[in-house]
Amino acid sequence: MKVFGVTGWKNAGKTGLMERLVREIADRGFSVSTVKHAHHSFDVDHPGRDSYRHRMAGAHEVMLASGRRVALMQELRGAPEPTLSDLLARLSPVDLVLVEGYKRGAHPKIECHRAVTGQPLIAPGDPSIRAIASDVPLGIDRPVLNLDDTVAIAGFILSEVGL
Repeated sequence: MKVFGVTGWKNAGKTGLMERLVREIADRGFSVSTVKHAHHSFDVDHPGRDSYRHRMAGAHEVMLASGRRVALMQELRGAPEPTLSDLLARLSPVDLVLVEGYKRGAHPKIECHRAVTGQPLIAPGDPSIRAIASDVPLGIDRPVLNLDDTVAIAGFILSEVGL
């Protein structure tokens, strides 16, 4: 599977770009999966639901399955957070996996940058960042694409991964 990341500081436009890229790349006929890193606690389950009750009772894994989707929840219960490569190994094969976050990972990435955030670019110190998707022109040694030009960004990523 090909892997390409979307990274950047908070409120730089990562999630919106990810959503647009998944749609654009899937519309081009490629199968796409995503991995999203969260720096905070999150829950995809709700108190009172059967699956929540299973987890709270101590289950290490709870799988929900229906005719429309399957979800697997795993409780780490003190174990270390899985690495990105561990998580990628769990995915079913697809043409491309887009990874949101994991800014310190070695996989190739595009950095989202919005001037309004006031954050510095990550790219100057990170050779894994192949381009920047920005809302302002930048003087940097990598391609700078318009953050809103999903077609161009998708084309860049597909070219980078050889699809």
